[in-house]
Amino acid sequence: MSAITFLDYVGVTLFAVTGALSASRKQMDIIGFLFLATVTGVGGGTARDLILDVPVFWVEQHLYILVCAGAAVVTFFAAHLVESRYKWLLWLDAIALAAYGVFGAYKGLAITGSPFVAVVMGMITGTLGGILRDLLANEPSVLMRKEIYITAAMAGAVCYILAIAIGLPVIVASGVGFVVALCIRGGSLMFGWNLPPYKSRPGRPPPGRPTAV
Repeated sequence: MSAITFLDYVGVTLFAVTGALSASRKQMDIIGFLFLATVTGVGGGTARDLILDVPVFWVEQHLYILVCAGAAVVTFFAAHLVESRYKWLLWLDAIALAAYGVFGAYKGLAITGSPFVAVVMGMITGTLGGILRDLLANEPSVLMRKEIYITAAMAGAVCYILAIAIGLPVIVASGVGFVVALCIRGGSLMFGWNLPPYKSRPGRPPPGRPTAV
């Protein structure tokens, strides 16, 4: 197995675990675990392949679905052993984001040859699964947290592209992108790193909704 393929499986597996952890927090049954783990594990990669107009990866290689199912089953029986499931969810999500973001950039560059498309594919691949997970599990969205999220995936993808551009081997470029993305996302979780927010007045309530008194 090549290093870049390993990153692909790491991203799918860890995203699937985070989906299953969300299912455990909502006390779902095993089918709920399987569904959330699979959607989270393959969601970003599916969107990437549809946009790139290539065969969807898990349709061609069914092992990815089995990996998601395995992660769901293991988490179903082991989640109660974890003291802080949400904290684990965030950190596993950070590792998955770093791994999957780099793989998305690799695949985008390999198929289109465009560094711009590669970076966008890295961002989509590395973040969409987590966004779908939180939406389906009715968890606070990672997008609504103040810490850096999508920017970490973008930084990892950009560093991978730059490393390839200067002639570094794929394995080295992948490692550089992964470390950069993980350090940025991990630092944001530990130290609260964030980009300057929009500081104008907040939005008005939607029409027909009463304002707070």
